[in-house]
Amino acid sequence: MKRIAISPPVAAVLLAIVLFVLSGLLPNGFGSDLGIARAQATNILRLAVFLGVVAAGQTLVIISGSEGIDLSAGAVVTLSAIITYSIVNGRNANVLPALLAALLVGALIGLINGLGIIFLTISPLVMTLGMAGVVSGLILIITQGNVRGAIAPGMTQVIARPVAGVPGAIWIWIVFGALMWLLLQRTSFGKQLFAIGTNRITARLSGVNVTAMAISTYAVAGMLAGLGGFLVVGNTGVVHIRIGDPFLFPSIAAVAVGGTLLTGGKGSYFGTMAGALVLTLLTSLLTTMQMPESVRRMVLGATLLIMISIYGRERRLRQ
Repeated sequence: MKRIAISPPVAAVLLAIVLFVLSGLLPNGFGSDLGIARAQATNILRLAVFLGVVAAGQTLVIISGSEGIDLSAGAVVTLSAIITYSIVNGRNANVLPALLAALLVGALIGLINGLGIIFLTISPLVMTLGMAGVVSGLILIITQGNVRGAIAPGMTQVIARPVAGVPGAIWIWIVFGALMWLLLQRTSFGKQLFAIGTNRITARLSGVNVTAMAISTYAVAGMLAGLGGFLVVGNTGVVHIRIGDPFLFPSIAAVAVGGTLLTGGKGSYFGTMAGALVLTLLTSLLTTMQMPESVRRMVLGATLLIMISIYGRERRLRQ
């Protein structure tokens, strides 16, 4: 009897649907009210956007292989959010300069990560963790624990204003997802990224500049974390010195739940989008059930382990 294999992104989407249905069956859920169900689904999608954007950089560094991971993502989100908040200072005219500054700062931090990993041969785990500490200390020095500024009305309007009944944040994510797909599937950068993730020696023999690819991957990942910080503060309208911390573990988990191999060389951003949706739904479900923070962390960790074990078993069966 032929076994039907379900791809990880599809499995993540199916899990998201199950979680959404379960949330409707709870006492505080939407029940059979389709209007409430639609509103809740839209809100969950909107919340998943910000995790999905931050997780995009994790997707790239994990695909690149060699134990690639970015533990500085949360700190970069925080720093870019603070930079955005301070530069914009309530003026629409300052939004574009703030966005450019957030992207450049994120890219610079990612570049330093890449240089340390390649030329100093520091493991990605240690390098990015150390950089997270450096950035966190820099935030304290700059802000002294007090962040001043304001969000421009235009930022909130773009993110929250519905277009054809869909919030702007979701449209941004759709366009962003399409661009990520083009980057990974239709550019030489994407092809070389999968090549170095599969086998760096073979990739080098095939003419790929492994050093440049690895460094640029971390730089792009940092830039995407900077974009995430810009969008997060635009959505919340406020900022604090730990605003990016809640995105670190979920950004890694979203990539894994979406089916990207943690050893590199295989994955997709669509899978990461599905993983971000699963984690957001799961968090919403646990919040509706009034579960304490400790239980939420345990459930999220268990979900990650279960999904990874299922994907690993499927790969062994196919082999």
